[in-house]
Amino acid sequence: MNSQDEKTITYTVAFYNLENLFDIYNDASKHDDDFLPNSDKRWTQKRYDRKLFKLAQVISKIGVENAQKPPSIVGLAEVENKNVLRDLIESKDLESYNYGIVHYNSQDERGIDVAMIYDKTVFTVQHSKTYSIYLEDEIGEQDYTRDILLVSGILHSEKVHCIINHWPSRREGEQESMPKRLKAAQKVVEIIDTIKAKDPNAKLLVMGDFNDNPSNESIKFLSANGDLYNPMETMLSYSRGSLNHNFKWNLFDQILFSTNFFETQKNKLKFDEADIFDEKFLTQYKGKFKGQPFRTFVGKKYKGGYSDHFPVFVQLNVSET
Repeated sequence: MNSQDEKTITYTVAFYNLENLFDIYNDASKHDDDFLPNSDKRWTQKRYDRKLFKLAQVISKIGVENAQKPPSIVGLAEVENKNVLRDLIESKDLESYNYGIVHYNSQDERGIDVAMIYDKTVFTVQHSKTYSIYLEDEIGEQDYTRDILLVSGILHSEKVHCIINHWPSRREGEQESMPKRLKAAQKVVEIIDTIKAKDPNAKLLVMGDFNDNPSNESIKFLSANGDLYNPMETMLSYSRGSLNHNFKWNLFDQILFSTNFFETQKNKLKFDEADIFDEKFLTQYKGKFKGQPFRTFVGKKYKGGYSDHFPVFVQLNVSET
């Protein structure tokens, strides 16, 4: 068959940590006091609307060069509730794209959850579920963190399983908090094993803000024991990553996938490329933080930017005749 008769469709799968997408209303069950109009951060309707506008603008541009349209699937971190997601997908730059929402409230102490939005014209949700990670603090009491979200459905004509993560932070120190992220990695491997017990050839996309780099033990454990490929492994450098801390780049935001995305078959999803979406408009354009993500806040100081993380994405191709 001559290649001119072949038609290739490209789908983008992205992950984006939105940096505290809170609404402006007080929720007694959450630690949202910083994000209220009368708080030190003065989180007003105007600032909230501006953030939504900016985030929607970013999402609408990820992967568009090859796919000719915004992402089919976007895993998200740091969202307060379903209402903020509704406001996001109804923003000017996204409202015409028919996005659906998958979100569950978790018991995270800060009240921030993971979620997924998806293009309803190309992805159909068949099943979704959250898994909690059991952690204990220094005195043996349960320490709550973000749940892991599993969304299974049909993309193009194939079943794919998306596992969305926001692993415990490094707040108390990288080494001190490492066991918590290893626990999270073990939980993801358990979820993968459960899926593969029913379908050994399941296609898996594991994405998130892992609060660890590709070279860290938790990610190495996840890719080895989950039989996953990590296309982000070679992307971190002294001048590039998805977030910057103390003038050092990290690549905590990653998308890993099952190795069967390398198989070439007609009408099947195949891995094409992966990248960090770090376009210039997303960066600080001057000063000592030039080139770093243009954030909404630095501490309590309002900057009016997008997020303290860059999105990451993979693109999947399907060859049709």
